[in-house]
Amino acid sequence: MTNSLRIRHLGVALAHPLSGSAWRNSMIIRPADAIFAPALKVAVAATIVLVAGGLLGDQRLAGIAALGALSSAFGRYQPYRRLAQQLGVVAAALLTAAGVGALLAAAGAPLWLQIGLLSMMAGAASHLFTALRITGPGPVILVFAASAGAGFATSFTAVPQVLAAVGLGAGVGWLVSVAPVLVVPMGPARLASARAITAVVRLNGDDGETPRRAASAAIRNAREAIALSTQRWHSPDRGLAAQAAQLNGLLDEAQAVLDMAADVDSSEARERLARHEVALRKIRSTTVSTGTGSTTSAPAESFLAVARAGIASRSSVHQALRMTAASALSGWVAVALGLAHPLWASMGAVAVLQGLNYRMGVQRGIQRLLGNVIGALVAVGILSLSLGFWPSVALVVVLQTLAELLVLKNYALTTIAVTPMALIMTGLGSHLGPEAAMMRVADTLVGVVIGVLVAALSISHADKAHLKQTI
Repeated sequence: MTNSLRIRHLGVALAHPLSGSAWRNSMIIRPADAIFAPALKVAVAATIVLVAGGLLGDQRLAGIAALGALSSAFGRYQPYRRLAQQLGVVAAALLTAAGVGALLAAAGAPLWLQIGLLSMMAGAASHLFTALRITGPGPVILVFAASAGAGFATSFTAVPQVLAAVGLGAGVGWLVSVAPVLVVPMGPARLASARAITAVVRLNGDDGETPRRAASAAIRNAREAIALSTQRWHSPDRGLAAQAAQLNGLLDEAQAVLDMAADVDSSEARERLARHEVALRKIRSTTVSTGTGSTTSAPAESFLAVARAGIASRSSVHQALRMTAASALSGWVAVALGLAHPLWASMGAVAVLQGLNYRMGVQRGIQRLLGNVIGALVAVGILSLSLGFWPSVALVVVLQTLAELLVLKNYALTTIAVTPMALIMTGLGSHLGPEAAMMRVADTLVGVVIGVLVAALSISHADKAHLKQTI
């Protein structure tokens, strides 16, 4: 790309955060389905560790354990075998982040060094999570865990306590997340099949190629979910095999409708599929009557095969390097400005760089900033009340549940709930005044601005999503 084109590309990228379309798109509330079960799992995990910590008399460690329990927010809708593997990786990453943060603080490492090392960890986690297809809050949670570990560990004797708390919390999160396999082992496969059918049923003849490709991808994803859900740790389950055949039969019907020419009347087939889609979303319905079964299946890649393919991704490495740079620069600038919690600035930058492309990254930055401002105002009122431990625990659980219900709809709304929740959790067992909420806004502003700048300066020519805008 010539210098003039590169400069023009950069100019448009830098102008996009100030455009009306960027701000309008940040306000859109997207539709989302199947949001209650994941939110309930996170709420249950948080409640268990916070109540247990309170009863054991260590309120600060209860807050740190609750960070470990946030592992339950990762891997929504994954088949349980794959989910168990992914959450094991998340638990290890949380332990590493909290442990390194605690060790650096206990050793009295300079703040600039702590920020640099933790930013490198955030970048590495970004690459690892992308390689393993681990969805969820992302590396920003690791920075939060590292910050909590650093805040607690005033000596080396506190490091094992931090590791134990995070490990127990992550263990609870793992158990709560995987436990439904005992009741609805095919639940994720049924949901994936229902979503594939929805994508096909909603197609019209004039929708274009993009929705058809999305529907085809949804069918492939559902077949893989079915294959993974029937893989067991012990002998094969005939009941699961029968359900898998029924689901694959439905997907065969969906594929047949998708393959029909635009001028062919497929209304009857679509109506039949729509009825099955409703049945698939009912938890109590264990079988789906399709009339025919199918042995069609998609090969399910092993966890190691997924990892090998993902680790080699150059685009993922590029993203990790951008995230590391943005996180470190944000933290260092926050230190230079005299802000009290520079790792909060790093979290703001990491959140921006978690966007799938530049336009989405900008939207996340705007949403995080707006959500932090409103959430901080809510936090000021809550922190001014000087609530005791148990009322604070109740608020943390309510706010965390609300955040999980909103996360797929709009990140700004999610952040409005997350901001007071994070501040309350940070202050468990210690006094945290209302001024901390305003400090969080300042740190977030630094992180968002630097995150967007780094994203714009390192934008690739292939990322043209931000060019479709109205300034």
